[in-house]
Amino acid sequence: MSEKKENPLGRGDAIHTPASWQDRAKVLASSCDKIVPPAADGIVGQCIYYYRPLHREYVSKSGLTTWEAIKAWLSAWNPWDDQEAIRKLLANRDALIQPSSDSPLWSRATNFMMRHIGCGHQLPNYYIGYGYYYCSNYGAKLEPRLSLQGKAWLEEARLLLQNNMEDGLGQNMRGGTIVISCKYNAKRGFSMNVPQYELELDSERFKEFAFKTHVPSYLDAGLAQLAMDDLRRIAGQPNIEEWLDGDTWEQAVDSGVEVGKEKIRRPVRTATETGEALVGLIRDLWK
Repeated sequence: MSEKKENPLGRGDAIHTPASWQDRAKVLASSCDKIVPPAADGIVGQCIYYYRPLHREYVSKSGLTTWEAIKAWLSAWNPWDDQEAIRKLLANRDALIQPSSDSPLWSRATNFMMRHIGCGHQLPNYYIGYGYYYCSNYGAKLEPRLSLQGKAWLEEARLLLQNNMEDGLGQNMRGGTIVISCKYNAKRGFSMNVPQYELELDSERFKEFAFKTHVPSYLDAGLAQLAMDDLRRIAGQPNIEEWLDGDTWEQAVDSGVEVGKEKIRRPVRTATETGEALVGLIRDLWK
């Protein structure tokens, strides 16, 4: 006799066998939920919005000295291999997949993992590699070196980056076109076509979308209004290896163009600020 029972991770067949039967029946469970729920307001603007360092291997590897080493490791890392972390996540799965979840384990990465179990969809590298890594490392190293105005910019830029990501994910749940605006300069907004429900499922496409949100976020947070000392520190912060990435070059150049326009519009105060320092900033962006 057999009966079918509903399983939170899919469906499984239960077969009654004699008590003396020693071999366990194998049941494959899977879940594939493409609907991306909104994040809780309280977590947007924090680095753990992207990922929480729950996996022991990530914690040990994230101290590597170069971004290239981190990126190479992430390309082969399987977050499902850490059984301790996975047991913890599965035990809290119901809370992790709820809209506006307040679970202390929630992040965009863990939410994705709990919605895509055994269905072949890979966790977007951006959440862990670019999002969390740069948010936490960039912020920790850069913030102490900025002025009060620069610190305020960094906090606002982080918030806008994640708000724009939420906006884009939400738009993809409703259709196949994503439009992100830029209040500072409408021409620095963007639109892109992504099949409905598919944005998270293509890691490279998702990275392209996420990088496109950087320029409007940086500018709307007030990048062009910062003092030259802050701008130089911001321009020189990302790891030099990452400037080899075409998407990074695009956001750097677009941001630099707008900063240059703003500096030219301002009243001339010193030759250093309007001339040599601006040239230095653009050179940093292009080197």
